[in-house]
Amino acid sequence: MTHRVLTGITTTGTPHLGNYVGAIRPAILASRQPGVESFFFLADYHALIKCDEPARIERSRLEIAATWLAAGLDPKRVTFYRQSDIVEIPELTWLLTCVASKGLMNRAHAYKAATELNEAAGLDPDAGVTMGLFSYPILMAADILMFNAHQVPVGRDQVQHIEMARDLAQRFNHLFGAGRELFVLPQAAVDERVAMLPGLDGRKMSKSYDNTVPLFEGGASGLREALARVVTDSRTPGEPKDPDSSHLVAIHAAFADDGERDVLRAELLAGLGWGEAKARVQRRIEQELAPMRETYRDLVSHPERIEDILLEGARKARAVAGPFLRELREAVGLRRMVAVSGPAPAPVAPTDKPAVPVFKQYRESDGKFYFKLASADGRVLLQSLAFDTGRDAGQWVTRLKSEAAAALAQAPVTRAPGVSMDDVLSALAAWST
Repeated sequence: MTHRVLTGITTTGTPHLGNYVGAIRPAILASRQPGVESFFFLADYHALIKCDEPARIERSRLEIAATWLAAGLDPKRVTFYRQSDIVEIPELTWLLTCVASKGLMNRAHAYKAATELNEAAGLDPDAGVTMGLFSYPILMAADILMFNAHQVPVGRDQVQHIEMARDLAQRFNHLFGAGRELFVLPQAAVDERVAMLPGLDGRKMSKSYDNTVPLFEGGASGLREALARVVTDSRTPGEPKDPDSSHLVAIHAAFADDGERDVLRAELLAGLGWGEAKARVQRRIEQELAPMRETYRDLVSHPERIEDILLEGARKARAVAGPFLRELREAVGLRRMVAVSGPAPAPVAPTDKPAVPVFKQYRESDGKFYFKLASADGRVLLQSLAFDTGRDAGQWVTRLKSEAAAALAQAPVTRAPGVSMDDVLSALAAWST
């Protein structure tokens, strides 16, 4: 059975170590496993919730796409796309919005944090809260459920959103599944050692806190300068340090193997100075990042290559999303109107009646009325002269049908060329019998 993995990064800034460790690296590693189908996307719709600077979003999309590719993402092996290129995502968001309870959204961490800050400042709880922020978990659920992802690599702080996606999937399945599981229930995949990489000040590494360590920006010197700003305690070289409370040690642990972690911990306990410790951490991270940096620079300088890759990824993604959304539309009742099956028409009984000659009455462009007598095979036998009214023409037709030869002698008609009197009388006989 194919196992689907999906993850994305919001395009509001330059990628940092937290993005790489928490989402990019584990997702790329997972994509290389046999039996895994991977979906990776630039969450640019999500970016609009947090950022109203178009140029920043545009630049961020380029930088994040280049980061994924430089870090080893293979676009031939995975589906790599921009969220905004998948037109099915907003429609699914609306379908899920219609089954999402407001109470569930009230419990979302981002919304609660915003209302608590407002209340602490003496403001209305919803001051500055947009529907984008409030409904953020529904859009995230649509990202995941659109492709029925089994596993979503996230930081620990995002686990609640995966749980909400499961709630919405279960609700939708219950209401519209008719016994089928339309949506897979996704699972959060969290590496507990690096689930939430600390930033320079110990809080979660985040662009919002301005406490990030750049991934590629600034090169090796940028990395060294950022790590130099990591907050440490005041213990001097020679004094034992507590590695369990050190943000620097946590950052190192995200890149080092078990042996390297043990060595650093032991040396800090033995009195290693923070300056030397930061230098060691910088060298260890640089071992992993340096080979990627040149590829990143080349990609950023050729955005047209990235555009082609993303458009091809969107084509692959929509080949999955389009048919699935049609199925979901059918499930909720947004169906095409088709003819309703009715009883079959009664069969027409065959007739054995032979074809007979026929009188045809008509009006010409001159305003006059005429009639003609045609044989059973359609050959014209008689042609009338003009009448002022249709009634006059009809009366002569009636006389010819009933009186035949007697009326023919007086009727204002002419025989068609090549038609004998016997032909006419034979045809009239069919009417008089």
